[in-house]
Amino acid sequence: MQVLVRDNNVDQALRVLKKKMQREGIFREMKTRKSYEKPSERKTREKAEAVRRSRKLARKQAIREGLIAAPKPKPRFAGPRRPMTAPGAGSPTPTAESKV
Repeated sequence: MQVLVRDNNVDQALRVLKKKMQREGIFREMKTRKSYEKPSERKTREKAEAVRRSRKLARKQAIREGLIAAPKPKPRFAGPRRPMTAPGAGSPTPTAESKV
């Protein structure tokens, strides 16, 4: 895996590398290889992953066909919201007429 470092910006290159590794599943594999996994545990884990994948695929297909409703999108910004004011109701901006 290669990442180009541009303008000696190592921080950006590290971010790109981490993103690539995350996409490839290297972190997940490192976590599973950290300790020994018995063959029976491996079989049960793989079976559970297969069930999860098939359920997800079935859910997506049902949403596409219109059998079930799509989940509501999560709000992007979860901070306190300021009430909106009507245009022109805020502080007056100086105009050419007010300057004398």
